[in-house]
Amino acid sequence: MTDSPTIKTRYRVGGMDCAACATKIETAVGRLPGVFEAGASFTAGTLSVSHSGVPFIAIERAVKGLGYSIARPDAPVQPTAAAADHGDHDHGDGEPAEGHRDQHFPPGDGPWWKTRKAILTAVCGLALVLGYVIGQVVPAIGHWAFLAALLVGLIPIGRRALAGAFAGTPFSIETLMTIAAVGAVVIGAAEEAATVVLLFLVGELLEGVAAGRARASIRGLAALVPKTALLEEKGQAREVLAASLVVGSVIVVRPGDRVPADGEIVEGSGLIDESPVTGESVPTRKIPGDEIFAGTINADGVLRLRVTAAASDNTISRVVKLVEEAQESKAPTERFIDRFSKFYTPGVVVVGALVAIVPPLLLGQPGGEWVYKGLAVLLIGCPCALVISTPAAIAAGLSAGARRGLLLKGGAVLEGLRKVTTVAFDKTGTLTEGKPVVTDIVAIGRTERQVLSLAAALESGSSHPLALAILARAATDKAAIPPASGAKAIGGKGVTGKVGGEDVFLASPQAANEKVRLTDDQSARIAAYNDDGKTVSILLVANQVAGIFAMRDEPRADAVAGLKKLKDAGVATVMLTGDNSRTARAIAADLGIEAKAGLLPEDKQRIVRELQAQGKVVAKVGDGINDAPALAAADVGIAMGGGADVALETADAAVLHGRVADIARLIDLSKTVMGNIAQNITIALGLKVIFMVTTILGITGLWPAILADTGATVLVTANAMRLLGWNGKSRLAD
Repeated sequence: MTDSPTIKTRYRVGGMDCAACATKIETAVGRLPGVFEAGASFTAGTLSVSHSGVPFIAIERAVKGLGYSIARPDAPVQPTAAAADHGDHDHGDGEPAEGHRDQHFPPGDGPWWKTRKAILTAVCGLALVLGYVIGQVVPAIGHWAFLAALLVGLIPIGRRALAGAFAGTPFSIETLMTIAAVGAVVIGAAEEAATVVLLFLVGELLEGVAAGRARASIRGLAALVPKTALLEEKGQAREVLAASLVVGSVIVVRPGDRVPADGEIVEGSGLIDESPVTGESVPTRKIPGDEIFAGTINADGVLRLRVTAAASDNTISRVVKLVEEAQESKAPTERFIDRFSKFYTPGVVVVGALVAIVPPLLLGQPGGEWVYKGLAVLLIGCPCALVISTPAAIAAGLSAGARRGLLLKGGAVLEGLRKVTTVAFDKTGTLTEGKPVVTDIVAIGRTERQVLSLAAALESGSSHPLALAILARAATDKAAIPPASGAKAIGGKGVTGKVGGEDVFLASPQAANEKVRLTDDQSARIAAYNDDGKTVSILLVANQVAGIFAMRDEPRADAVAGLKKLKDAGVATVMLTGDNSRTARAIAADLGIEAKAGLLPEDKQRIVRELQAQGKVVAKVGDGINDAPALAAADVGIAMGGGADVALETADAAVLHGRVADIARLIDLSKTVMGNIAQNITIALGLKVIFMVTTILGITGLWPAILADTGATVLVTANAMRLLGWNGKSRLAD
């Protein structure tokens, strides 16, 4: 009998919204006979299982038993509002459906406010408010009102705790919450218990919303590729589904259209905006024989392309796949409390039982006295302070950061940022402003303002980035823009027309040289500009050189200072860009940073992984779709403000104001918050250890034990709230 081959299957899972969810599913599925390994990603909403042929029904039963939904990898996506809840689900039961094998996404989460979790949180909050009102109006039954409010939220949490226990995760965060709430009720703090349960539900709801939006952003990547294409057959073009294109097909791409498939130009030329794929800030002129990527934009000229990749393997599809794989390969960071509870909670129970039983049985001590001490030990060990300490600090830190334009997606991101040793920056829109500006104007035989007016007249009405740069400079310099007649673009050469009766041509240096011989001084000046990574245009008036324009996407105003703060803190920096090497070298020299140029999305991701293989903790900073795979692969992905929605959703953190210096502030915030959490844990555990020893020695009793637990909760909460005063001006941020 031969060994069964290993099969790896990816399933779509609905309802995962945190690392604890993924851990429970991994544990439950991993216990099934025939399963070798199970890995769940709550960010991608997927479950990867290596097995020897385990039937889907068995895996489905294990996952649904925990309150999550699961669908076969070839099942269609079924949008549902219930998917973001941990309650019972019955959608996506996995009947195979043709035509959906290229869909990588989990079941749609639907509007968050319609989920059962949102409804539960709202009902629990309403019950708590009602409990406060009843407690004020009829104090005699206030305790029971709070107890009823507590049960509204605690019963579902307790059910999940039991399900996790039966599936192999007996001490989950739900178990801790149940113990904390019951312990609070025992000590007469039903009000506190109900409040803690509500805060827990709110936190879970917010995690679900964030996870759902991240998954939706990945689905949105596919929208970059148009659904239809113009297929050319027998000299005629007809509209077909882009997904039906096969390698070798010839398609027509009109000016302004998005390219529906990866292909090679067989006829025509045009400016191609490649920013969605490469991050190139300026459209690139493409001619027959050049490759064009799906999702890029044809700015001018009619193109005939020969398709070189099927829809499932085009550039955008690969980006989607890379993002998903990167998210799956990230081992979910377990919550500290969940990890610690594996030892802490059962340890407290054992110690309490030993204190109550051993002295009377083995030492002949009074039974009542030691049962009392055992109960006190259990109260001391109640994890209320521990449960609230970490989320309170994280919530305060996140709020302080958000007020200053620093957004982080949860505690795992905070923990990761403090460990960062290398920051990899995108260039365009991250270290630079993301749009070219006129840096130099050389006027020959005319004034600088006259030269600028003539160039702006030709470019008036154009949306080309270089045209916008000239028009912006004209507006800044208050240069008049006279009317131009007969203005037209000449493919690959420039723009020509008549201004004030004169023939004017704003041309590339090559095109200008065809009209008039440039002097050695002019050629040397152009070469110097090119060496600085600048794009040059020559203004000809009546076939005479009248001016030279140099344009470049310039560094952000605070880029040099921001990079220096990181370097002063011992954090290495590197620039990864899809731009050409000459431009990249020039920008890097100005900023004092190492540069790697000419990179595609997979190249950026590969370099991030190479840095990680060298033992470095990498943060990737970017603002575009082309950065998504590297953002997902990095230990921490950071999106710059104003960037693509996909970058913002794929990233772990976002800098909304677009300041390079804010990267250093993010790291400082991380270190500050994690230091606060360490203080909280020390306070909570320290007080428990002190009172546990004094209780066993008979120095303190039940009431001091209750005060120890309640006091620890108050102290750690107050300490966490200090983070609200964080202003981003300490250590790294100075």
